[in-house]
This record gives sequence, C-alpha cells and structure tokens, in this order.
Amino acid sequence: MNLKTRSDDLELLLAVNEYGGFSVAAEALNIQVARISRAVAKVENALGTTIFTRTTRRVTLTDEGRQFVNAISLGLEQIHNAEINITTRTNLPVGKLRIDAASPFIYHQLIPHMREFTETFPDIEVELSSNEEFVDLIEKRTDVAIRIGKLEDSTLHARALGRSPLYIVASPEYIDKNEIVVTPQNLSNHEIIGFSTLKALNKWPIKGMPTITPTITASSGETMRKLALSGNGIACLSGFMVNEDIASGKLLTLLDSYRIPDTDRELINAVYYRSSNVAKRVSAFIDFIKPKLNLG
Repeated sequence: MNLKTRSDDLELLLAVNEYGGFSVAAEALNIQVARISRAVAKVENALGTTIFTRTTRRVTLTDEGRQFVNAISLGLEQIHNAEINITTRTNLPVGKLRIDAASPFIYHQLIPHMREFTETFPDIEVELSSNEEFVDLIEKRTDVAIRIGKLEDSTLHARALGRSPLYIVASPEYIDKNEIVVTPQNLSNHEIIGFSTLKALNKWPIKGMPTITPTITASSGETMRKLALSGNGIACLSGFMVNEDIASGKLLTLLDSYRIPDTDRELINAVYYRSSNVAKRVSAFIDFIKPKLNLG
C-alpha cells in the first residue's frame, strides 16, 4: 500500500482542526508553529487540494477538508485502538486509578466510556471524584485530573485532550415565550443563568460584552444545563456538555455571529504528577479516553 500522506503529518493536521488554529495547536502540543505548517502543507500538496481556508482571524475546513478529516479521524482512531490492544495484551497496568474532573465532564464524557475502559483494563480499579474547582492532586490523592481552562500550575505534567467551544444556549420553549435574542444588548431583557461561585466564568465570549449579571445562579455547570433545558433562561456552556442537546434541538444556540473564541477557557487538559507507580495507569487512561471525547 503506497500512501500519499504520513500518519504523523495527519496527526498534526487533526490538531489544527481540533484546536482551531495553527498557533493554538502548536502551543498545546509544545512544538513550533512552523512544524505544523509544514505538515499541513505536505498533506495538501500530496493530495493536490486545500484542507484549510486561512484568514488573519481564523482557520476553517474546506468542504473537501471536512470530508478528509472525518475519514482520517476514524482511521487513526482504529489504528490507535489496535496499538493499545496489542501492546497492552501481555502487559496490562494494574492498581487503583483516581480520576478527578468537574461533574459535567464526568457525566457527559467519562461515564459513557467507563465500561469499555474497565473491560479493556480489567486490573485497573477506577475511582471517580467530581469537583467544580481545581483540586490539589497530592492533598486529594488524585492520580489524574481533567482541567478545563488555562493551566497555572507549572509543576504538573499535562497532556492536551482538545478544546471545547463555548455556546450561548436556551431551550426552544424559552425562545418561544420571549423575544428572539439578536444582539448582545437584547440580553438585558432576558433571564440569565450564571455561576454562583466561579464568577470569572460569567464573562461571556461575546464581542464587546462585559461580565453578565445572572438572574439565577448555580455552582455546577450541569445544574446550569438542566436549568436551561427546563426553560429558565439563557446560559453560556461548554460544548462537551451541550453538543448533544444542540444536535437534538433541545437547546438552541444564540448570538453565533457575535461569539468569539476564548482560547484559555476552551482548552481541556489531563494533568498529573509523573510517578513510576501510576504512570502506566495514567497513560492507559489518557490514551484510551482522548480519541473518544466529544468536545463539541
């Protein structure tokens, strides 16, 4: 089989799509932007087509690029799973693995895959804990934590899992009963769902918009999601918890033309201390879960 492209170049091409840009992908992967640019150019030249449309503000997939990315994502995931199966068959990691994440991430991204993970690694004992704020890994005896947003602790090792866009959403029932939101200024006439504790998250990624003033608050993103689904108002939530609601029509996205990327808040990483006694379990978990995440 004579392939026109190399898998390492394809991985970098997928990273550009995943992170939404060349510079963001390079920062997340801790490599030079030039390396990613060369990889994408090699793929485009080999295929004789343009994968990305580039402007000074954003990078988007062409129609051909979207079809290609969908196909290679599936193919590389199958190769990745095959490698895991063959390399772990005779050397399976053993012991307890303590995983911490915000409750919405656990509900929507981890729980659906836990049965397959424990079947693949039957000797790993999984312990899930949910915290809405960052925890001290040593104090809480945590092996790996999923952190959403910019990383501050440089003593931790991190592996990028992807990025999850932020969406302004409301239920169809709420929209039917209220005027349609067409500009950020209209929001002052609506019920707004916000965070009660993580107040920094009440600044929405909308052009020229200051921090919003909620009319109803909750400490958990999942509670905010349920409030939005029940028609209580408008919320700003991560794609990893609402992408299925949006796809099914249970939630509608608003102000899309005003929405701007929030690179820091959209990043999702797995963080851990590199330790010989748990490193194999942590690596097994991250390698398993990363290709299965649906971050929106």
